[in-house]
Amino acid sequence: MPMLYIHVPFCESRCIYCDFYSTTCRSEEDRYISAAIREMQARAEELKGAPLRTVYTGGGTPSVLKPESLQRLFAAIEETFDISACSEITIEVNPDDITPAYIKELRKTPVTRISMGVQSLDDGILKFLRRRHDASGAEKAYTMLRQAGYNNISIDLIYSIPGQSMETWSATLDKALAMRPEHISAYDLSYEEGTPLTRLLEQGRVEACGEDDTIAMYALLNKKLEAAGYARYEISNFAREGYHSRHNSGYWRGEPYLGIGASAHSFDGGNVRRANVADLQTYIAEIESGRCAYQSETLTPGQQYDETIYIRLRTADGIDTEEIRRRFGDGCYRHMMKNARPYIERGVLVRDGTHLRLGESGIMLCDAVCRSLFL
Repeated sequence: MPMLYIHVPFCESRCIYCDFYSTTCRSEEDRYISAAIREMQARAEELKGAPLRTVYTGGGTPSVLKPESLQRLFAAIEETFDISACSEITIEVNPDDITPAYIKELRKTPVTRISMGVQSLDDGILKFLRRRHDASGAEKAYTMLRQAGYNNISIDLIYSIPGQSMETWSATLDKALAMRPEHISAYDLSYEEGTPLTRLLEQGRVEACGEDDTIAMYALLNKKLEAAGYARYEISNFAREGYHSRHNSGYWRGEPYLGIGASAHSFDGGNVRRANVADLQTYIAEIESGRCAYQSETLTPGQQYDETIYIRLRTADGIDTEEIRRRFGDGCYRHMMKNARPYIERGVLVRDGTHLRLGESGIMLCDAVCRSLFL
């Protein structure tokens, strides 16, 4: 069963580290929602009538949408696709958008899962990241969502931030665990080209967290979450039993998905990827003119192999070696196993039956291990 992703590019303000496509210009919201609905209707046939397995509305900041935009968007999803079998319908929200009025509107939609961008529960860190909320605001928003009946809430956290100490990271983890969300995503801060954070780094105005500190923060994350009953099912994702992200897990398994909106990506589950233009005005103009807003790419067998290695190795299950042999042939299988051998001997990779997965010492080396296994 395929998945649906809707990109909402609007933000109230830009965070210092973010390189996802977004805009703080809200004047085109109505036209954008109309264009997204039109694209949905035009491309629904790509799914060949199959019912959706998951829906994910991300951004940007979907929670900044006007109530009428929110309702129009989800009404169109329900009218265009069969969501009767959906196991998960997620929307990303920012804490400071969560009010009783917003929750009232959200309850009118089929959303079953909330992904909240908390990032930190330290006010100094939040101010540095240019987040709109403070720690108490995040906790208040979480409590309101819980009281409204949402029993599948994920929160995002970031570590390895300039100026972040082990003490502040530990305190954020303790506060997050006290909230008892069903799911926690925790990401090592990255310095993406063109972001204000990267410019500060290049100007010498901030200092990146050292590698040893980053490793120590990740180790503390694993220790605390495991003790609290969360299982790591992907390098950056932890869940209580039964609450892993079904949508993101579909990405890691290479399942088909349709991406709607500016900068959204799609995959047919085989070898064709489509990427929508990452520009609001161009996207709207293309859709309003009855044209597609994407460019297609047909992956070579080698590209499919490399991609499979990368997305599978990040998961706790790892790489199914027999799948590699079946899909890509004995040559690719032998190449993979030959290059994996030194890592297996060092315990960086663990061979578990027909699976290769990262050992504890290999998690922070994932990218390097993948490059070694690539064709």
